[in-house]
Parts: sequence; structure tokens; C-alpha cells
Amino acid sequence: MPEPVKPRVGLFVTCLVDLIRPGIGFAAVKLLEDAGCNVIVPQQTCCGQPAYNSGDRASTRDIALNTIDAFSGCDYIVAPSGSCAGMLRAHYPELFAGEPELAAKAQAFAARCHELVSFLVDVMQVEKVSARFPHTIAYHDSCSGLRELGISAQPRKLLASVEGLQSIPLRENDTCCGFGGTFAVKYGEISDSIVTKKCENIETSGAEVLLAGDLGCLMNIAGKLSRRGRSVEVRHIAEVLAGMTSAPPIGATADGPK
Repeated sequence: MPEPVKPRVGLFVTCLVDLIRPGIGFAAVKLLEDAGCNVIVPQQTCCGQPAYNSGDRASTRDIALNTIDAFSGCDYIVAPSGSCAGMLRAHYPELFAGEPELAAKAQAFAARCHELVSFLVDVMQVEKVSARFPHTIAYHDSCSGLRELGISAQPRKLLASVEGLQSIPLRENDTCCGFGGTFAVKYGEISDSIVTKKCENIETSGAEVLLAGDLGCLMNIAGKLSRRGRSVEVRHIAEVLAGMTSAPPIGATADGPK
């Protein structure tokens, strides 16, 4: 019998992963290939969210059209970020309201867009992974993934299959970390207050490692934990699920916290 045709999955790497933590991208590729996908990485730019959040709809529209064209040959578009996936899936169609042809094109594109872990569980029907991570972890539910895409049970399902991993409840796990993209720049004092509360909850949990699915959140939390002198590791869930945790934690170097 002929082998089943593998779905052609375009990896939307995201700006932060590309520039700050490319290992997350490699972990995403491994997870997708292990799930039976043919992964490609088209030439790409930002998803347009910073411009969108700042009210620059014209620039966001141009970015969206470029992105839609870049991934035109893909069965699915997958991002290791609920924030970027939310932008692609929930907000691209809004940019072309009143333009029926382009709106239809954007809606068809959006329907093929997914966050990484939800894609693995909900589309590829992945039940478990073969990774080992003998640590206690707490999981932070990032705002966009949780509220725009309904991501909550999926990461916990796969984490439960990781050998040696023990999940510890995190108080107010579904509250914002204070990053919010441009929010942290525009409202620094409010952002700092929010992330301080988040870090207090992480420290109180007693977890060795904090996991989440958005690098922006993780960088914000890792920076605050470091400034508070705390030794909690911070990692993207893809790194743990793929068994690719040899790199230093986010916000740290091989010699220790920044």
C-alpha cells in the first residue's frame, strides 16, 4: 500500500523565536515531524501584531497579504505562539472587511492557522510524547492562546505524558503576565505590577520550572524572576515536549542568570 500523504505544514517561526530563542523553532519542527508532518519554513516576516496593536492598520494589512502569499502552498500554518497564531487566525480576516475577495482569501488562510500544541493534539491527534523531564513544573496560560484560541487542556495533556514531569498548580495561572506586547512598553509601571504578582505566585508554587507557550510571556517572566534573585527555570513547552532542554533556561546564560 502507498504511504499516506503527509500534510504540508508551514512553520510560522515568529520574530522572537527567530531572534531570541531559535531552539524553540527546532523543537517545533521535531514535534511536527514526529507527528507525521512535512514541515517547510517559507520566507516570512512579522505577523504584524505590533503594528496592529498600535493602530497602524495599513502596515498590518500589507504584512498580512505578504504572509498569506508566503504560506499559500501549505495545508496548515503552525506557530509556536498563541499570540502570533491568534493574530493570524482571529485578526487577519478583520483587516479586509468590505473587500469580499481579499476577505475570503484571509478567512481561508485563517482557517488553516493553528498554535503548535493545539495543532498536535486537536488536528494531528497526538496523545503522548517520548520526552523525559524529571522536574516539577508550573504552567502559565498565555492570554491570546487561552482567550482567542481556547488553549488550556492541550498542553496539559501532552505534559502528562512526559516521563518524570510533575505538574504543580499555579495560582492565577490564567491571569496576564503583564507583557502584552506593546502594553509593556506603553504602561511600564502597570506591567511591572502585574508581572510581580505573577512571579510571586510562581515562587509560592514551589515549582522548579515555569512553562508556557509564548516566548514574549516567558521573557517577561524570566526577566522579573532574575531581577528578584529567584532561581526558577523558564522554558517554552515545545522544548520540554521535544526533549530539547540542553540549552540554558530563557533569560539565562551558561554561566547563570543575566
